[in-house]
Amino acid sequence: MANGPMDRRAFGEQPGRPGWPNSPGMGQGTEYTGRYVILLDQSNQESGLNALRSSADIASVERVRGTEAGNIAELLERPDVSVHFEELGVAVVEVRPEQRHALVTTAEAEPSIIAAEPERLVYASPVITPQQAPTEFYPAYRSDEDVVARHTRAEMAAAQGPAWDEQRWTWGLQAIHAHLSSLTGRDVKIAVLDTGVDTDHPDFAGRIEATASFVPNESVVDGNGHGTHCIGTAAGPAKPQQGPRYGVACESRILAAKVLNNAGTGTDGQILAGMAWAVAHGARVISLSLGARVQPGELFPQTYEKLAQRALERGTVIVAAAGNESNRPPDIKPVGRPANCPSILAVAALTKAITSAFFSNGGVNGQGGEVNIAAPGWQVHSAAPGGGYQPMSGTSMATPHVAGVIALLSQANPNASAADLLAALKSGAFPLMLPARDVGAGLLQAP
Repeated sequence: MANGPMDRRAFGEQPGRPGWPNSPGMGQGTEYTGRYVILLDQSNQESGLNALRSSADIASVERVRGTEAGNIAELLERPDVSVHFEELGVAVVEVRPEQRHALVTTAEAEPSIIAAEPERLVYASPVITPQQAPTEFYPAYRSDEDVVARHTRAEMAAAQGPAWDEQRWTWGLQAIHAHLSSLTGRDVKIAVLDTGVDTDHPDFAGRIEATASFVPNESVVDGNGHGTHCIGTAAGPAKPQQGPRYGVACESRILAAKVLNNAGTGTDGQILAGMAWAVAHGARVISLSLGARVQPGELFPQTYEKLAQRALERGTVIVAAAGNESNRPPDIKPVGRPANCPSILAVAALTKAITSAFFSNGGVNGQGGEVNIAAPGWQVHSAAPGGGYQPMSGTSMATPHVAGVIALLSQANPNASAADLLAALKSGAFPLMLPARDVGAGLLQAP
């Protein structure tokens, strides 16, 4: 294996195929599926797979292309199949428990295998505040009311900040000056990998370019609400059916990939399948309002980092939520994965007072674990399943604001590289009198 040691902590202690929890949350600890994610040398992929076949007897390999959504969800669930995403140079492999040690030693010795990491479960995790009780769309989310309850009424009032007039535009659009921009993200493709989308929402009529579900036995229709909300923030229309404008890039094209089930849970393999699909469909930006917690000092996942680098080379920027495990001021948790990768933009959440949201994770870990930028993530108004609207809070809500601004920058600079877009995004941020650990370059600003 060419690049560094693998994470050995889970070797020999992963369940074969756990029942996914019905109360997901990034704060629940690390959980594994029993599969491994193998990052291959793109110029010599077959050598790595052949080495694993001969030494670890991995399950038979099915090759899939990014443009194929078809039966990928079912393939990822089959214990007798390994799935090879050839365009990304990555495989999700099934291996018998007694062969895991052989897989690890082979991966370390084989130069055509760059990394081999245990596949983890990944979650979406909105923060539910006292002003917003759980709704029918969130039957499976754990409530964070126990955390919120520890904050005084004065602290909650401070988080609400100044009185924003939201009759025409949400406070988030005003804070990032999207309502003043002449740019609309026209025809720029934004991919949101989440719990799906309300395909019948009137605000999205004629705007959805393509959809795909990578969740077994679930269509792309959003039975949760998290995905629809995120899509609305990134790409909602200039004139919604009701209420204020809430979408940043109001003429962008929507690519909706369902990688989390209706309970808000998914796997690395499903996320990678969605990434391959999004890149193949020409996404200029991929928005990931999902993740898993990491420990202080934990390194970023090599697989996501390398894939993010490959996406950047193809002109696609990846942005991801920093995570909601903190309980500020005393307890600041590290940026979760995959946002902790150096080549993925990590997004923190701000309140209406333009201060760090109490739940927003910070740059505790180095080597990619920094926060890169901050955006509105408190009581954000956006679309809801059933054609309606609702407020939600979390770094999940901050992230699609950033995705929308990248679409605006891409419209203004259609020939810009992904690196150029990232540089413009960071240089355009409004500096804040807050630690860079918490807000990175500062408050997101629309061009």
